[in-house]
Amino acid sequence: MLRTLAQMLAALVRHAVLCTRYLVRSTQHSVLSTWKSVLCTQYSALGTQYSARRRCWSLVGVALALATTANLLPAAEELTYVGYPDCIELKNETTRVVLCPEAGGRVLVYAMNGENSLYLEEEEAGKLYVPGTTASMSAGRFDIGPEKIIPRRNLLWSGKWAGEITGERSARLTSQKDKATGTQLIRDFVLADDSTHLACKQTIANISDQTTEWCHWSRTFAKGNGICVIPLTQPSRFPNNYVMYEGGDLINLRPTDPHIKTRDGFLEITSVPKHPKLGMDSQAGWFAYLMHNDLCFVKRYRVYPDRVYNEVAGLTISIWYPEDRRVELEPIGPRERLRPGESASFTEDWWLLPHAYPKEGEQIDLRRLAKLVERDATHD
Repeated sequence: MLRTLAQMLAALVRHAVLCTRYLVRSTQHSVLSTWKSVLCTQYSALGTQYSARRRCWSLVGVALALATTANLLPAAEELTYVGYPDCIELKNETTRVVLCPEAGGRVLVYAMNGENSLYLEEEEAGKLYVPGTTASMSAGRFDIGPEKIIPRRNLLWSGKWAGEITGERSARLTSQKDKATGTQLIRDFVLADDSTHLACKQTIANISDQTTEWCHWSRTFAKGNGICVIPLTQPSRFPNNYVMYEGGDLINLRPTDPHIKTRDGFLEITSVPKHPKLGMDSQAGWFAYLMHNDLCFVKRYRVYPDRVYNEVAGLTISIWYPEDRRVELEPIGPRERLRPGESASFTEDWWLLPHAYPKEGEQIDLRRLAKLVERDATHD
């Protein structure tokens, strides 16, 4: 009896090891498909050697291995995505994030239930990136400003970054050292265990021998033709709560546009404005963007009322809404005056919330949307 029990336990261990190997190697197939294959193979192989009872016990061992090794599936791993090598994927039950160190240290995918919220040129056009060629630089971009005075910074904007997995659902992307700005950028990403919350922290490090004065500038391309909702705060420097950039360097301080309106304490951008680049000085620290795929993209970030914002119009937010496929969502940070060797960080917190896109002629219930954000888009 003891010998039989020992043999059965040994079989359980063998099957657990085998199934663990299958799980770890299975990056292109579903777990269920992998385990189905394991079960069928093992059951067939045991058929000529064991009785039906022993075969059943062996399959119990496989099932136990499944229960104990399912957590070995990595929540962060490397992969090639739309042609970009060495990408890093972070994932949980509902959310998938793909980071790209190959070109610009970007977020290529921020998806809920398989629906990407970002405009990714390669995905939309169905044309893969070819390593060594110029990248589209779409999707979840980050940058530093101020826009009108910072020098060109190709190494930071589109150069090759270093990527590393730093935890179960976290990763870091590090830029090369850029002499033009005297800056190196570090971007840390952490995906929550059980929600769409993605923390995106950008650190500006002064690697020069002079003081630098840059600011965080987010430049996320979301899918286009949605509705942007920005909570308003008072006082504002702008008579109509926003400014419109016209003709390049001209800024209209009192613009009017049929697709931009103030309603219930919010600024609402419902369609393509006369000029695409808009700026706001809201101190609320969040805004939402509703998309036709019934997702609401929420960004939260800190605002510093007593600090200098060195964007030319003192903006805390910019929205670029062109006529076409994408809309740029741009939280802007305060001036970071850094002596040589110093660094400063700015964090954006992202969420995706289910929200039906309004039908033609319908209006968003803005107060209800604000309550949804307050309830479901808050820090863990």
